[in-house]
Amino acid sequence: MPLLELCDLTRLLRECAGEDEAVDLDGDVLDVSFYELGYDSLAILQVTGRIQRDYGIELPEEAIGAETPREFLAAVHQVQAPQKLAEVRPIAAA
Repeated sequence: MPLLELCDLTRLLRECAGEDEAVDLDGDVLDVSFYELGYDSLAILQVTGRIQRDYGIELPEEAIGAETPREFLAAVHQVQAPQKLAEVRPIAAA
């Protein structure tokens, strides 16, 4: 499964909690707070559950408590990156 990117996160935010018409999620929102983007903790919880289900990972508390998309993605990548390394690590010859 590819690493979760900002475009994946914004798509999931739209799907799980809709989109505030006054906010451009396609803009530079990486460091904008979820509150300013129009998302509350329930929305983040919904997105977290969706990512856990779709990506087959268990996210840490930091993801749920993230205040910005950058913080959220960093928490997700802490879980995904070791899995990606394991996928590409060559098998040692016996």
